[in-house]
Amino acid sequence: MNRDERVVRELVGAHGQTYAEEAGIRLKDAPQPLYRLLVLAHLLSARIRGSIAVTTARALYEAGLRDPRRMAGADWQDRVDALGRGGYRRYDERTATQLGDAAQLLLERWGGDLRRLREEADGEISELRRLLQEFPGVGPAGADIFLREAQCVWPEAAPYLDRKALQGAERLRLPKNPDRLVKLAKDTEPAVLAAALVRAAVDKEVAEDCLRRAA
Repeated sequence: MNRDERVVRELVGAHGQTYAEEAGIRLKDAPQPLYRLLVLAHLLSARIRGSIAVTTARALYEAGLRDPRRMAGADWQDRVDALGRGGYRRYDERTATQLGDAAQLLLERWGGDLRRLREEADGEISELRRLLQEFPGVGPAGADIFLREAQCVWPEAAPYLDRKALQGAERLRLPKNPDRLVKLAKDTEPAVLAAALVRAAVDKEVAEDCLRRAA
């Protein structure tokens, strides 16, 4: 086993959990888990700690805001309160509005089902990424987060290692080529690898610990 393989093994072994898993989302190609992932991607794309975004995604679910119809139909203040319970206070009012508007768009244009958005993209990842950015509050970073996590159920997107994941690879002194990284990870799901690389990108101690243990 060469040096790069050891680094990837240590990284995935210690940090190989997707953000969806951390948020309690059992991801599958079905309307509700895909919608919950969209909400999570929206929350994670703000300048806020990932742990707060994950906790807030759980708080929204626990408040019953688990599908676009309930999100759109909820009182604005109820959305604000759920965001606050998750610790998402800095952006709570704007985000509450965006979540309501995004849910309404999903209902009106795609019948509340992100699989219809996928069908509209017809296998074109650039078009899928563009369509995701039509949701209020979901910019390029949010679209990347969604596709990074969704690639395990939307395989046409794999391997999806976005700029943030490749920043993690750079910090670990690994190749920045997605295909090479997937090969180094052997049987690891690309979504799991991507999440682990992102954790190295956002937390210097994660990268340093993996490099130390792989030495």
